[in-house]
Amino acid sequence: MLPHVTAKIFAHLAILKQSIHRRKEGPTVSQYESQFEEKFYNERREKLKLIAALGQKSGLTAAEAIYPNHFRFSPQDIDVPTVHRQYGHATAGQLEADKPHIAIAGRLIAIRLQGKAGFAQLLQGGESLQIYVRKDNVGDDAFDLYKLLDLGDHVGVEGVLFRTRTNELTVQVQKLTFLAKAMLPLPDKYSGLGDIELRYRRRYLDLFTDTGDQPETPTNPGAPSSTGGSIVGQGGVPSADTPTELSSRPESKRSADAAERPASRYPEASASGLIDSPQKTGALAPEEVALTRLPARSVFVKRAAILRAIRSFFDTRGYLEVETPMLHTIAGGAAARPFSTHHNALDIPLSLRIAPELYLKRLVVGGLDRVYEINRNFRNEGVSTQHNPEFTMLEFYQAYANYHDLIDLTEELITYVANEVNGTTLTTFNDTVIDLSQWTKLSMREAIIKFWPAGAAPPPRVEDFSDRKALLGAVTRLYKHIEEIARPLVTAIADNLPELDSDAPVPALLQHRRNAIKWASTTFELGLQLEANVVPLGKLIAELFEFLGESIGPNLIQPTIIYDFPLAVSPLSKVKPNEPDWVERFEFYIGGFEVGNAFSELNDPDDQLRRFEAQLEDRKRGDDEAMAEVDEDYVRALGYGLPPTAGEGIGIDRLTMSLTGSRSIRDGISPE
Repeated sequence: MLPHVTAKIFAHLAILKQSIHRRKEGPTVSQYESQFEEKFYNERREKLKLIAALGQKSGLTAAEAIYPNHFRFSPQDIDVPTVHRQYGHATAGQLEADKPHIAIAGRLIAIRLQGKAGFAQLLQGGESLQIYVRKDNVGDDAFDLYKLLDLGDHVGVEGVLFRTRTNELTVQVQKLTFLAKAMLPLPDKYSGLGDIELRYRRRYLDLFTDTGDQPETPTNPGAPSSTGGSIVGQGGVPSADTPTELSSRPESKRSADAAERPASRYPEASASGLIDSPQKTGALAPEEVALTRLPARSVFVKRAAILRAIRSFFDTRGYLEVETPMLHTIAGGAAARPFSTHHNALDIPLSLRIAPELYLKRLVVGGLDRVYEINRNFRNEGVSTQHNPEFTMLEFYQAYANYHDLIDLTEELITYVANEVNGTTLTTFNDTVIDLSQWTKLSMREAIIKFWPAGAAPPPRVEDFSDRKALLGAVTRLYKHIEEIARPLVTAIADNLPELDSDAPVPALLQHRRNAIKWASTTFELGLQLEANVVPLGKLIAELFEFLGESIGPNLIQPTIIYDFPLAVSPLSKVKPNEPDWVERFEFYIGGFEVGNAFSELNDPDDQLRRFEAQLEDRKRGDDEAMAEVDEDYVRALGYGLPPTAGEGIGIDRLTMSLTGSRSIRDGISPE
């Protein structure tokens, strides 16, 4: 490692140690992050005292004046989105004649005062509505209250709808009610919460300030914004009356996740022949892009719509929604490390659920032929843009079916959910248009052959997957090919590595070098394991597929079903009748990563017991994701007879990523 790089690393470590030391000393007494914030907070306290005094003049107590316990909307089911739906097309003349009266509340995201009148923007339900406060209409005390309002405050207004001279739908306020004050400063109106980690930690703030990322090139400079009545203003084009918004982003801002993600899967490596060039079909033209990233609120709203659509799909097909235990005495149903806890009353160790599979299949044994559960799982593993220690999954099981039936059902499900949520099967992920109605199906062996880099030809033959020596020869060719590509990248880095700035993104060339070395290391390790004859051949085949499919090529972007998996990585799947080393299992991929996993369920109790025991042996050899204990009760349940059954698990968070274009699994997760 270069000396100046080493020095910077040690400097960062020293800062980290100081931070940890301060945490060990205990929490700080102050609730403020800076002197400015403390001063700001105290100024707002003084305003609250003035607001309390105004309220007392109207007969309210101080508590009623500054923190009232309710506000009545009128009509009862009204909200800002409903106002726009009902009156968005009404003309000024119609509004003048009808004088529709409403009472509505929300958060102030913009405010302007001009003499004895003022305009403001009220945010509620994800959309904004302009209000007009005039001293002659509300009275002296209410107008004094208006002058004490700040960005972020919650207020309620009563009044009639009208259109301004610039045709902006507006509430002419007749009564103004203070509801709550924002005591802390809101983010800068142009950058919002620029720190991606801060966005995730303070999701409560992100939800009402984030407006998404705009494309660098406008879709049509003269057209209204596609965001409609969202935070950036109803109709997309602010009127002359509209004050400056709290948070609008005129320039595209690349998220931290995007910075971590290699552009175009390392074009230099592709040009060098390390991977085949991706097909150009499906690339999104600039004029087709509305938002490069949806606002945080929109992602959450769509996630809820996804869950509703899934429930509707299964409920109408005779499935029963159930709930199974979250605390397990034996962690099973998946290859993963669990979180551990302890039951004090019973004095027994427990694990948080890594999968509900074994409990759901017990229900099928009990006669519930079609069941599903939308559940929270916990796996004590790494964190990335595609992985989170806690996540939501859909699992469903159908008696008297096999994995072929679920392949058809999966295509139908994803198509249905896409249409229900987005109104189309087309979605955009990483600037690529994906058609969720067009599916590719390949066996794992076919996929490895198809994804094999041209520079490492010839690819393995189908019969090579049962011959350790033949597969070793193919992997050796792959390693040599990647090594040839990596060597000039390493040389280029040594000659041209710039001084690293701790705040700057990693140079692209350095990223290519890291990946080339990683890929070479992976293939070299695969070769060693094949030669050593210790790790089961099936497990190495699965690792080879993951490497080719997910690491070095854009091979699994469009909806793809990969079926027929090695027995060695499928302890709960039924063996194929004519191939004892392969099982009836499939996974499906969208956007380059796995979204779902399914198989024909193993229902032979003797075979299941042998596989559980094999898992124990794997754990003794160092596989910390293998089961630590045989689930004897599950084997006993199979002894009462599990009918032919197929089951599937689908990651809700990853599906949400696919349908919303989110760059990180954390984009759809609540505050952390």
